[in-house]
Amino acid sequence: MKVADILKAKGSNIFSILPDSSVYDALKIMGQKNIGALMVIEDDELKGIFSERDYARKVVLVNRTSRDTLISEIMTANVITVAPADSIEHCMELMSIKKIRHLPVALNGKVTGLISISDVVTAIIQSQKETISHLENYIHQ
Repeated sequence: MKVADILKAKGSNIFSILPDSSVYDALKIMGQKNIGALMVIEDDELKGIFSERDYARKVVLVNRTSRDTLISEIMTANVITVAPADSIEHCMELMSIKKIRHLPVALNGKVTGLISISDVVTAIIQSQKETISHLENYIHQ
């Protein structure tokens, strides 16, 4: 199974924010969309990613305010990306080693989507169910 398969199933909606936006504005979008991270994109270029973890560790725990803090001040700038052709196993390995929960998907330098650890786990479970079903059918023939 590939990253492209996950995007096909979940959709390729890209939710993003500008670097000079406030953390409060980002949190509003995340709440409305029920998502845990936003890509930070400016002029079609991925500048970073902002997640609930960034908010908790870089705003709340250091007594900053979400209305006065800019995304560019606390986003994760060195973003690890994957390609649509990358395997789910590769994504799991990256997420595990780097201790990250979201991976932007890019093709030829352009962001085409975002996958989460939940998306990857769901895809693996679905793949295992299909394998079990095929094996059961084979056994009962």
